[in-house]
Amino acid sequence: MENPLYSITYGLYVVGCFAGDRPAGCVINTCFQVTSENPMLAICLNKNNFTLECIKKNPRFSVSIIAEDTDTMIISSFGFRSSRDADKYAGFGYDEIDGAPAVKGQFCGRLVLDACDFVDCGTHVIVVARLKNSYPGSGTPMTYAYYHKVIKGSAPKNAPTYRETAATAPAAATAPASSAEKPEVRRFRCDVCGYVVESATDLPDDFVCPVCGVDRSHFVEIQ
Repeated sequence: MENPLYSITYGLYVVGCFAGDRPAGCVINTCFQVTSENPMLAICLNKNNFTLECIKKNPRFSVSIIAEDTDTMIISSFGFRSSRDADKYAGFGYDEIDGAPAVKGQFCGRLVLDACDFVDCGTHVIVVARLKNSYPGSGTPMTYAYYHKVIKGSAPKNAPTYRETAATAPAAATAPASSAEKPEVRRFRCDVCGYVVESATDLPDDFVCPVCGVDRSHFVEIQ
């Protein structure tokens, strides 16, 4: 029987902030409104997140509400790498909105907030922030369930909803296919971020995921 905790609903959001004069940020799945008058919101960040360090130094940040048609490479880039050593905005660009960076792309809307309190929750910190401005977007908000069931995405280890999974059992042995039955193009999926690469041959041993940086051992061949 599934743990009832897994039935709690979540969304997906990109937090954008500045680390000095360069943009930083990450994907989160916890963002909720706390008050309606003079609106206050709260987000949750892992203590290891560089984004949290940046917001503590510069409290202005943006929240972009991910839509079902948002480029999934944005989710991979912002969810599985650290802004300490990677430019997550490369390839997407960003707009500066009221003093905070917001990655370019299709989103349901944008919020600009100022952090005003930090609540220590052990491994994570709840950032309470006051809404400064909001900008409409379009599309249907992507739920965490949609991300897992439709996109087949996984949660990074810093996420509050990360689930440790057992190693995948080896597939049952089958008779080798004839050369005529083998597909011309083979597809391999990263079991960390979901990135899919196509190749006419097996991936080389030194292959590295261009999105999250893991090695060849994390790529599983798919149909």
